[in-house]
Amino acid sequence: MFVDPATLDSAAFIALQLAHGALTTLHITVLAELVVLVLSFVIALMRLSPSRTLRWIATLYVEVLRGISALVLLFYLFFILPLFGISLSPMTTGVLGLGLTFSAYGSEIVRSALVNVSRGQRDAVRALDFGPVTAFRRILLPQALPFMLPPLGNQLVELMKTTSLVSLITLSDLTFAGGQLVTTLGQQTLIWSIVLVCYFVMAWPLSWLVKRYERHVTAWRQEPGT
Repeated sequence: MFVDPATLDSAAFIALQLAHGALTTLHITVLAELVVLVLSFVIALMRLSPSRTLRWIATLYVEVLRGISALVLLFYLFFILPLFGISLSPMTTGVLGLGLTFSAYGSEIVRSALVNVSRGQRDAVRALDFGPVTAFRRILLPQALPFMLPPLGNQLVELMKTTSLVSLITLSDLTFAGGQLVTTLGQQTLIWSIVLVCYFVMAWPLSWLVKRYERHVTAWRQEPGT
């Protein structure tokens, strides 16, 4: 959505375009983060699997995606896949490309946190004959979450900032909106300064929410007898 500046005063026009771009940025961030979380847990559990094949597939996934530029992956999904008959919308491309890239790093965060749970806890799970799902949900995950949340929170903020890359595949995110405004109005210093502040205003609440949830999941550590 790009409104004719002649119908609005300059300040209202800038505010409207940047607000629309910020909403698109947040939309991509939320959807991509869902992809990141799902794939991070799946790949991490595959890397911890007793199956050698699953471990090999997960390791290959992580190493390949960590070695590929996020921007190049977006370009490949958006410009190259259509040559093979697979066309993705700009939104799908942005969400999938960023989700795949960040899940490679997120899976290592999840894996290291799960490995960090003490051996005694794992032995107790086996001794009590818990099923794998029950053991993961009731014993391993609650103890691993405090180790996961700080780096995953940092990754979420980094993901939000990296959404600026989707402006190069025609998505009208905050960066794209800023570029259009500079082209239309020419006020580079003002507009990019506002964009800078907008990214900070969006990033700070995300960090605050993660820290708040981190305090919630670690509250059991402060309870008497723990």
